Parts: sequence; structure tokens; C-alpha cells
Amino acid sequence: MISEVAVEAKVAIIGGGVAGCSLAYHLTKLGWSDVVLLEQDELTSGSTWHAAGLCTQFNPSYNLMGLLRYSVELYEGLEAETGQAVDWHPCGSVRLATTTDRLDEFRHRRAMGEVTGVPIEIVGPERLAALHPLVDTTGILAAAYLPTDGHVDPASLTRAFVAGTDAEILRKTPVTGIERDRAGWRLETPAGAVRAEIVVNAAGQWASQVCRLAGVELPIVPFQHHYVVTDAIEELRGREHELPVLRDPDESYYVRQEGAGLLVGPFERGPLPWAVDGIPAGFHARLLPPDLDRIADILTAAGARIQVFAGAGIKQVVNGPDGYTPDGRCLMGPVPGLPGFHVLAGFSIFGIVFAGGAGRYAAEWIVDGQPSDNMWELDVRRFGGYASSPAYLVAKASEVYEREYAIHYPEEELPAGRPLKTDPLYERLHARGAVFGARFGWERPLWFARNGVEARDEYSFRRGNWFEAVGEECRRVRSYVGLLDQTSFAKYRLSGSGAEGLLDRLCANTLPSEPGRIALTQMCRPGGGIECDLTVTRTGNDRFYVVSAAATELHDYAWIEAHLPDDGSVVLENVTDSYGVVTLAGPRSRELLQGLTETDLSREAFPFFRARRLDVDGIPVLALRVSYVGELGFELHHPVEHQSALYDLLCEVGEPLGLVDFGYRSLESLRLEKAYRLWGVDMSADYTPLEAGLERFVRFDKGDFVGREALLRQRDEGLTQQLACLTIDADRADPHGFEPVLHGGRPIAYVSSGGYGHVVEQSIAYAYLPVAQAEPGTTLEVEILGERRPAIVVSQPLYDPRNERLLS
Repeated sequence: MISEVAVEAKVAIIGGGVAGCSLAYHLTKLGWSDVVLLEQDELTSGSTWHAAGLCTQFNPSYNLMGLLRYSVELYEGLEAETGQAVDWHPCGSVRLATTTDRLDEFRHRRAMGEVTGVPIEIVGPERLAALHPLVDTTGILAAAYLPTDGHVDPASLTRAFVAGTDAEILRKTPVTGIERDRAGWRLETPAGAVRAEIVVNAAGQWASQVCRLAGVELPIVPFQHHYVVTDAIEELRGREHELPVLRDPDESYYVRQEGAGLLVGPFERGPLPWAVDGIPAGFHARLLPPDLDRIADILTAAGARIQVFAGAGIKQVVNGPDGYTPDGRCLMGPVPGLPGFHVLAGFSIFGIVFAGGAGRYAAEWIVDGQPSDNMWELDVRRFGGYASSPAYLVAKASEVYEREYAIHYPEEELPAGRPLKTDPLYERLHARGAVFGARFGWERPLWFARNGVEARDEYSFRRGNWFEAVGEECRRVRSYVGLLDQTSFAKYRLSGSGAEGLLDRLCANTLPSEPGRIALTQMCRPGGGIECDLTVTRTGNDRFYVVSAAATELHDYAWIEAHLPDDGSVVLENVTDSYGVVTLAGPRSRELLQGLTETDLSREAFPFFRARRLDVDGIPVLALRVSYVGELGFELHHPVEHQSALYDLLCEVGEPLGLVDFGYRSLESLRLEKAYRLWGVDMSADYTPLEAGLERFVRFDKGDFVGREALLRQRDEGLTQQLACLTIDADRADPHGFEPVLHGGRPIAYVSSGGYGHVVEQSIAYAYLPVAQAEPGTTLEVEILGERRPAIVVSQPLYDPRNERLLS
């Protein structure tokens, strides 16, 4: 039965936890007051009410560390702003290190904090004992001290957000149906229908069930999490200063002061998912039965480190569920396929500290069309449908939970839920020593173990065990010919009478003028930031083949889909799974491919940025003359059912030519040498093509395109920052990303991407520098693991600057 419309609003938020209320508060701050918030029970009655309220800014991401800093600063002043007490405790936090790898992690985070403005000190055992007198410092090398961390009362914080918003709050109003028509969204509730232009699913651990009402799955699953609260402890009575929150990563628990007692929360091995098929009706402000046996070993370890805990009585055991995602980070932004439908959910146990900043960025996304900082790491489009499979989701979320305090190494690949998506070459490459990573569910070769080397990663903040093998792959690609399986590429077909007009409107570059031509282009946001980076091949008068990165398959598809005309003149197809891609790169790649086809592959007959349909010993291939390594090369796109046969042919003909299998870590080294940009690090919506040094791919004279006006203004006003290339005097530890770049001893930027160039034999970094410091020859410093290493800005690219090898 369809009910009468009871409420109409511009924005309807589903969920009255801390995240939904923060979003309502921030929408008010941005001037949007026509907002209604629907809560199925009482505010905070989901996961918010039982949260421990911890607020740390220690995070491996630059932008997320900034988000957390915003939250902490907001909570410090929210009571004064709204008149509602939040019970903010600015007690700081300490995190223990008992290994040198953990110390490297602390050094990397401390350097990030220098740029983001989050103070992080590395203190010795004596200072630790002064900060937290209850800690036994035996075996501790050092601790990371974050003086501006703390904790907050979750319910009071939520009430403060409500006090600061103009939104209408409807309690006891569950959403029972979601429909969309030409007028917008219609939400069915027992009190009547709610009409809204925009809907935000902020339903926490219920978010998956809410999205199912709209016909979409979200990868969120609840997991059980315990903490215990002790009776009063004599040593804590009458303390003038509250103890800092303590985290013992090796034993996997946190401890904070709770009045005159302690609150201790473990992250145990083998955590338990809960309500995988749906949360029971009426589960509001309720807990799950405690199971102390599951966490007994960790509590014992906590008692050994904090001996007063071992002798304390337990007055409360909390076992509450929290919604986890496959990577432990929340889901934010527009949900693909649902126009005007956003999500803000899945914070694991960190919804309290993330709520402030995430609410801000979610509000900006709604009001301004994009957040003011790059939130790709939280973007719901980073996952595809594969991630909502219960088996995969539970396996990955369990891994996240267990590894909450694990060291997060650069280039780390985690094994749970894998392999999930494999192409026909997986077993062949595995037999040849491939060590795999995963992107968007796809298994991809990272490097090849040869000459008796064990095929597994050994991680470090310094050079990994793959360093020499990758170097050999790079040198052989540059000298002979290499083969890389790139089937994971995202691939789309666009066709129809409106296809050219759509792409011309979205792309900053000119489209290929005739079939067989290719354009490398960026798609920009209205503000000029780079939303997509891809190649467009014209395959017919009104047909185009678009190729993008594996990680952005859903992101880029959704961006194009959101701009499709309503008249049906464009057909957009995702053909990623239908086509395999094998890339040949190196000076002998033409010789290899020519041995398998009668088509003339000479430079004159098949120049750069051209596409040709080839018959490769009976296998139909669309060959693209492009290269991401900066050598003569071809991407061979083919029906995936032919991939094994094609690979075998290439290996047979290529063996006498020095053919080598290579992986994505070699590709990364080679692209750094060639100054090719990588979306998500060197390019994002934070930066324009002009700032990224890609102005040659922007055609202002072609007519209007999305972002053109903003880019024209930036061109006329002049740039304030540019993506520069630096070489660094490194010592067995190369930059990976987020290291501070210093001028005159002061941080002026951070490394967007970096690594070692094995052929140029240089440690390389890219960073957006102020224009004055971006000139080649400028001397700078880059802090790597606590050491300030000399660096110099150099001309780009370091390898083959005249493109003689690329265009050969």
C-alpha cells in the first residue's frame, strides 16, 4: 500500500547514529536546512551508544589523517559552539613499539604528521613511563605519542551535532521501502511517505539492508567486538591528569581510563561475524552475549603489561556489533546506478573519530558535487559487486579486524578471500614464479621469482625482497621485450548516435578523428580536477572502446553513466570480463609480434596512438600502439577465451628474442622513470591536468567540455603548484608516498608517489610543489624514515626525454 506523503525535503538521511547526525550538522553549516533525518528507533541506538569513543589521528593515509585531525579539532570546540556538552577528553595516546619495523612505521607516520599538522612524537621508555606510569616498559623500544588524541562520549557528541543542525529529526521512523520516479526518491515509513531529491544511507550496520530496498548490495557486515570495564583501581583515584589512551599493537588491544577504572578492548584472532543475512528486528540499544573465553589470552597479555589491570575486578563486559567493509574503511559518496542516492556507513569501530570529518566531506559531496579533499580511499565505487559476496566480505572483514594493529607496510597485499577473479593465464604465470597482488578482485602478477628465489613477499618500509628481481625485469624490458598480463584493465564500449557528443563533452582532449586512432585523455570535474584518466579508441563512426585502470572500473563507469543522455542515443557497456589484455613492451616487441601476423607493423604502417585489428595465427586481436613503460609496445586486446593460446604463441616466438614475463612492480618503476602519472596518487580530483603537467592533453580550442571554464581561469591566473620530479640520495629506503618534502627545513609538500628507477639507477619521487620550488635544479630534502635525504628537482622524464624509443 502506498502511503500519503507526510514529509518533503531536499535531503533525507536514513540513520540517527553519530555519522548521520554529523552529516545533518555539516549540511546546516553549508547552508542546507531542508533536511530530514529518519531514525528507526532512538538516536544512537545502533552502534554509536556502545562505542568506546576513541579518537586517534594515527592513520597510514595523508588525506584520512587530515580528516581525523578535523574531527578532533571539531570535537574540542563543539560544546562551546552548540551549548551541548560532548565530554571531550584530550588525554593524548601512546602506541608501543617492540620491533624495528614498528619503529619504521612510527617514523613514517611522524613525518606525515609534519605535513598534516598532527603532532606525533617518538618517545623512549623513560618518557613513556612518565606519560603512563602504569605501563611495564620491559621490551619496549619506543612509543608513538600523539598529544592531541583523546576520547569522547559518543551519545553526547551525537546530541551536540543535533543541537547544531536545522534538520528535522524523526525518531521511531523506520524506512520500509525505497522507490525512485521522475520526481525523485520516495521513502516509505509507517508514519507516511517521505519525498526527497537526495537520499543518504547512514544506517550503519543496517546500511546493507537499507540499500537492498533500493535494489543494490553494499559490502558491509557486522562483527562482534568486546571491551571490558574494571572496578575502581586505587592507583587511578585522584589523578590530576587522565592517562593517555594506550595501544599495544603486538598484543592487539587498547586501554583507556574510565573514571577510576580502565576500559580494555582486544582485537582477537578469528573474530565472529554477526547477522550476515540481516540484523534481527528490534535490535536497538542492545548488546550480544559476552564471550570472555574468546578474548582471555589478550586480556592476560594486557595484565602483564599493565599489572594493575591483572588484579582488577571486571564490572562490565560489552560485546557490541559494528559494521565492517572489506578494507575496514567506510563507504562514502554516490552509489552507482542510483542517481541522487549517497552512502555514509561502514566505519568498523571507528565511527566516532571518523564521524566529524566524514560528515563534512559527505556534505561537501552533496552540496558541491565533490569533497574538498580527495576521498577516493572512502569512495563506495572502489568496490564492485564481487565485494558483497558473503564469503569474500566475511573473509576480508575478518582479516581487517585481526590486523587492526598490524604494521601497514607499503606495497602490502593481503591474502584473505583470494584468489577471487583470475584470468586464463593465472596458473601459467603462477607456475613461472609469479607473486600476485589484487586490484578490484583481479589477481595480477607483481613480480616473478626466478633462480631459486622463494615466490613470496617479505615486506618492509625499506627495499623489499623483490628488489633485485624487479630490477632484472626492468632491464630486460628496456633491452629486449617484456610481456605483462593486463587483463584487469577496465574496458567499456560506447556506441550510438550520441556517443561522440557525450565523450567530447566529458573528455578534455580531442577525440580520435577516425577509426583506428587513439586519444589519451582526462575527464575532469566542473572545478577542473581529474576525475578519470583513460584512453579512447575510435573503432567505428559512432563506436568507441575506452580503457581505464582496474581499480577504477566502477568509478569510471559510474562517471560516464551519470552523464548519459536520456534519449537512448548512447549505449554504454562494461566489457571488462569479456576481453583479455597482454601487453608487449620493449625494443624487440615489434619483431616478436610481426612474427605472428601478416599485417605490416612498421612504424610507418602502424604509428604511435593507432589501433589495428590483427589476425595473430587465427586469434582476433585489437592491437593498441601505446605504452605505459616508455618503450615501443603494443596492448593486445582479445576475446578472453583465446588468451592461453595467444600467450603460448607469444612465448614461443619471443623466447629467442629475450622475452621476459614482468609484473606490476616493474611497471611502476618503469613509469616513474618515464614520468607517467598514476591516477589516485599523481592525479585525482584534487589536481587539474595543468597542475599535473598534462596540459598537452587539454584542447581548449575544441569547444566546451566539463571543467573547461575552471581550467581556463587557472591558465589565465597562473599555477600555484606543479607536479615535479625529484631524485633523492636515498639509502636502501625509497619513498613510497606521503613523505614530507622540505625546503629550508620546512615542509612544503608531500610525495605523491615514488620508488626506485632500476634503469636510471635513481630513487625517484613526484610531488606537487609550489611553483617557485618546482624549477629543475632546486635543492630540497625528503624525509624518509626519520632521515632528511638530499633531493633535487629534475627535468621530466628521466628516461628517453625525446621519446625516440617510444616512437620507434
